[in-house]
Amino acid sequence: MTKALIIIDTQDSFFETEYWQDHGFDAFKTNLLSLVDKFKANNHPIVKILHSREDADDSPFNPKTGLVKPMAFLPQKFTKTFYKSVHNAFTDTGLATWLKRSGIDTIVITGIRTEQCCETTARVAFDLGFKVEFVTDATLTFDMLCPVTSTLYCAKEIQARTNLVLAKRFASIHAHSDY
Repeated sequence: MTKALIIIDTQDSFFETEYWQDHGFDAFKTNLLSLVDKFKANNHPIVKILHSREDADDSPFNPKTGLVKPMAFLPQKFTKTFYKSVHNAFTDTGLATWLKRSGIDTIVITGIRTEQCCETTARVAFDLGFKVEFVTDATLTFDMLCPVTSTLYCAKEIQARTNLVLAKRFASIHAHSDY
């Protein structure tokens, strides 16, 4: 079994969003860097996914802003980098082809936002036949107000819900310390 660490949307764009929150960020950085070190030590590929929206002029995800780049705490070299314009890391990126050609059958998902791009990528990866390991404590999300019920969900509740819907269906759930 060959694994690749997939780091989704851990990019400067988020610092300029209206929903950015600092809480949980330090633990996320520590956990993600621990995984990066372990994958480097084992010579496993590390793949960076960046969200880029050229069609959204006023978005921090537009490459013209200069924000579509890895956050400074991450290493500057990755095995491979892909750019996406949708929520999952597979549609129109070439990621699946690259993984298969590289003999990778298991992906380890980390990054920003737990319930959005990370969870969506996990589901699509499973449907494409990959084994998926979802490292929840190396994902980050933000408190959210439900527009339907006006219920406020904290980031930990959102992460717990992601674990619930992915576990034993689309992914195995892990902590960074499992590696």
